[in-house]
Amino acid sequence: MSTARQGVHEAREELGERLRAIRAAAEIDGRTLAQRLGWPPSKVSKIQLGRQAPTADDIRAWTAACGCPGAAGELLVLLRDLDSRYAEWRRQLREGHAVVQRSWAETEAAADTIRVFEPCWVPGLLQTADYAAARFREHARLNDSPPDTEAAVAARLARQEVLYSPGRKRWHILLTEAALRYGLAPASVMRAQIERLVSATALPAVRLGVVPFGARLPVSPAHGFWIFDDQQVIVEVVSAELRLSLPEEVVQYRKVFDLLAPSALYDADARRLLLAVVQTWI
Repeated sequence: MSTARQGVHEAREELGERLRAIRAAAEIDGRTLAQRLGWPPSKVSKIQLGRQAPTADDIRAWTAACGCPGAAGELLVLLRDLDSRYAEWRRQLREGHAVVQRSWAETEAAADTIRVFEPCWVPGLLQTADYAAARFREHARLNDSPPDTEAAVAARLARQEVLYSPGRKRWHILLTEAALRYGLAPASVMRAQIERLVSATALPAVRLGVVPFGARLPVSPAHGFWIFDDQQVIVEVVSAELRLSLPEEVVQYRKVFDLLAPSALYDADARRLLLAVVQTWI
């Protein structure tokens, strides 16, 4: 994985370590620094450990309080790099969606257990070619990225080959009934896509669950995410792709997944719901 593709926490940790070193060189303990800045001590601790990103004003105040205001310039460069991690997906899209798909394939290849939650659309690993094409055209319009739909679809379908010879790999995939009903493609495409999901319920390495309308949910399905071996979480937001690897972040997403999973229908129950929804796409 390239430096730019690493989780945002590496940049936070590097920045926090640099700030810690400046404080230590000034022979100021964390509590004293917090008092000088009017901050709670926990803020100093979180910034140093990479658990909270400082603002530009925080960096200027920190270095000034440590008698080293000249160090702010280089640290502000690191802060801008941290901010850029959130925009990396957009930069990659300038090269086309196929590049992003190949990066995803590398991440998936390195994991044995993958947990997926998608509230709005069918996950890429289970998409038909036509449904995938509709998604890539949407992303190209939204992000002003190259319309390399044919190459991107081919790369996405190549990712799916692992489902049929998984070895030790296992997937637990959750999607909502809403993802089946949103009109994100023509009716014929939606029918074929849902029929593909019916077949996917029989894949030995895949546990596919559908969270139905009306299910009592213990937690809000705020957005989609992928968990890889309980080591990394990938979250796609409108303008970026976030790769999160802090243990507490991964634990939080795993907790959300585990709370949502019992609300889903599986196996024959899932197939009945899928087949019922197919009939609505006439």
